[in-house]
Amino acid sequence: MNIVSQLNEKLLNQDFAGEPRCRNEFDQFQLLAQGYANVENALAVLSDMHTNNSHIYYGGFARTLGMSPSHEGRRISSIWEEDILKRIHPNDLYGKYLLELRFFHFTKHLPRSKRGDYYLMEKLRMKDAQGNFIPVLHRMFYLHTFPESNIRFALCLYTPLLAEVPVGGCIVDSVTGQLTELEKHSDSRILSEREKQVLRLIDQGMMSKNIASLLSISINTVSRHRQEILQKMKVKNSIEACRVAKDLGII
Repeated sequence: MNIVSQLNEKLLNQDFAGEPRCRNEFDQFQLLAQGYANVENALAVLSDMHTNNSHIYYGGFARTLGMSPSHEGRRISSIWEEDILKRIHPNDLYGKYLLELRFFHFTKHLPRSKRGDYYLMEKLRMKDAQGNFIPVLHRMFYLHTFPESNIRFALCLYTPLLAEVPVGGCIVDSVTGQLTELEKHSDSRILSEREKQVLRLIDQGMMSKNIASLLSISINTVSRHRQEILQKMKVKNSIEACRVAKDLGII
């Protein structure tokens, strides 16, 4: 299963039709990312899901990771920075993608006026300049422009880990300081109760006709539920849907 493809589906295939380009806002966000790099010495990545590109700012912490610090932003034609991702421990990388998928769903269920109040925080292991894995704090913010209804801009920050964070990461309410541990957070709203019921039966190996008979619904209804599940989970088949749903604690 390629969870990066699922995130691409969620982030890049949002319906931006009719929404403004937000050039002024993006310029302001670039200054914000550069500010984090200058003040916190953070490695900062600002991504635009509309245009599928990123701007990267290398604060002093970049040197610790074997990169060259620079005050000038570097633009790449992707929302994925491979030079950064390849430094993340392989056992942490899948978890990072899964947390970002969960954070996306969490944010989409918030009122638009509240989405900017929250950010994702997690601990990662990344290779330093000597090739040793060191603890790193990763924070992810969705930056919002109104009246846009989609999630367009994301800011990721990588800095030294100064204090422990909950295992499995957490969502932080920057207004109140309240932490929502993702290990304890329910992602159940991603699918309807009927869709979860159908997916559990699929996971048990049942065919559509048997599911229809058991639930007293038509096979066409089962097929419609199957398509809705794949669309919501942004996966290509039922096997991937079952795996991601289990990882998210949905089934």
